Order: sequence, then structure tokens, then C-alpha cells
Amino acid sequence: KNDANDAEAIVEAAMRPSMRTVPVKSSEQQSLAMLFRTRELLVMQRTQLVNALRAHLAEHGVIVPGGRRSVDPFIRALEDTANNLPSSVREVGNLYLDRLARAASEIAALERRIEEHSRMHEVAQRLRTIPGVGPVAAMAIKAFAPALETFQRGRDFSAGLVPRQHSSGGKQRLGRTTKMGQRDIRRLLISGAMSIIHWKGRNGGKPGSWLARMLPNKPRMVIAIALANKLARIVWAVMTRKEVYRDPEGAVC
Repeated sequence: KNDANDAEAIVEAAMRPSMRTVPVKSSEQQSLAMLFRTRELLVMQRTQLVNALRAHLAEHGVIVPGGRRSVDPFIRALEDTANNLPSSVREVGNLYLDRLARAASEIAALERRIEEHSRMHEVAQRLRTIPGVGPVAAMAIKAFAPALETFQRGRDFSAGLVPRQHSSGGKQRLGRTTKMGQRDIRRLLISGAMSIIHWKGRNGGKPGSWLARMLPNKPRMVIAIALANKLARIVWAVMTRKEVYRDPEGAVC
């Protein structure tokens, strides 16, 4: 790889009119991507702070259960005089809590900006009519997805949510879900699908719906991937037809 070979490859690609190229992002898409990435970074840092504080307290015999988003258990643990924590641990622990509070306020401020953006733009409003697509997912689609008209069908846009093919000799072999495509959009669609399964599937789903037929027969993660694939195709239809989502009877949940 060198400059001469790069220039030759560029000329070769330019001489092929059927060559598919990555579209150039607009300044608006880049600003939305920065807003999204900054929020993701702060969320990751908040998780790191929580895990680090939990691990430090565990070294001193103070166990704070995982899986909680509230910092109240950490506050109670640091204020409890019966656990014999050294004063230096309490001081450094309070530093962690200050950083967590600051990160939480910054994340909330960014999420308010995302919410305001989704209310101002007509495209985001149409995307939010889709079940499982909230303001963050709508903004990620608007920021990272190319013009959906470049895809001939919804199945092409949802290609990142299908099993990897290992088929040969007329035998179909399907592997794990492929990691091709835009990872943020795929992750958010899967999270939206899991929220649908959690809330709509509490009582087995709406009688006669697709979700009600799938829940008794498949693991929930498999259903979430399949539902995320359906959501991706719905996103393509909503964006290309410039319409809002209208849920057919029993189509999703």
C-alpha cells in the first residue's frame, strides 16, 4: 500500500460507473453523529465509574449489588459508619459520586437536545411512529444511515440483522448474526425490539399477533433479532414512502 497504488485504485474506481461508493455525509449528519457519539461516550464512562466504585468497595467487604442504575446504594454504603470503611475510601468514593452526578447531568442535557431535535425534524417524527424507535434511535438512523432510496428494498437495508451464510453444495448452513453494516443502528433496533418484547409480551402478546405466535416457540433473543429485522424493513418503508407507520392488525405485536 502506497500513494501510487491508492491513486491507481481511485482512477480505476472512477472509470467504473456501476461502482457503488460510500455517500459523503452532510455537515448536519456529522453534527448529529458527534452528538450521538458524545452521549455514548458519557454513558460508557458512567458505567466505568459505577463498576470501579463497586469493585473498590467490594475490596473492603462492602458489597453493592449490580444491575442498578441508582447511586443511592453507594451513597448509603459510604455514609454507613458501621461498615468501618477508612476515611480515605469515603473521600475517594465521594469523588466518584461527584463524577457520576456530573456525568448524569451531562447525559440528561444531551438527551434533551436529542429530544428537541427529534421534535423539530419531520423525518425523526415519522421514524418515532414506529414501535421500538425512540428519539435516540431516530437520530442515529438520520445521522448514520445513507439515503434509504439507495436500497432497492427493505430487505437490503436489514441485511445486517440476518444470519451469516455458510451454505455450499445445495445445503443451507446459517451461522451467527452477521456484524456487517452500521453497528449503532443495529444495536438500537435490537434494544427497541427487546423493549417491545418486554412490555408487549408480558401477557403473551396480543392474541393472533406475530409476537404472540413467536413467544412460545423461540428464545427471546432470537425473537428480538427477528423483530429488529422487521423494524429495519419498516424504517426503510417509512423513509422511502415518506409516510408515518400504520400498524396492520397483528403485524408486529
